[in-house]
Amino acid sequence: MIKHKNIDDTELHQKIKQKEIVYGGNLNLKIYGTLQCKSGKRMKRKNRVFFNTTEQAKELGFRPCGHCLRVDYKIWENGLI
Repeated sequence: MIKHKNIDDTELHQKIKQKEIVYGGNLNLKIYGTLQCKSGKRMKRKNRVFFNTTEQAKELGFRPCGHCLRVDYKIWENGLI
C-alpha cells in the first residue's frame, strides 16, 4: 500500500504507467476501486492509498467499490468473500 501523501505526482504517474499501481482506495472508509472511478477521484489526497492488486487491498481489510467494481461489491455484500 502506498499513501498518496507520501508520493509526488511524477513518481505516481510513473508507477501507474508501469502498472505498479492499479487500484486506489480510501484509507478512512476502507474501500478500493479503479483509478478511473468518479468516487475515488473526489477523495482527499490525505485519505487516498494505492494498491497493485485486489488481493493486496483485501488483505488490508478494504472492500470493493459499489460503483466501479459492482460485481466484486455484490459478492462482498453477499458475504462470499
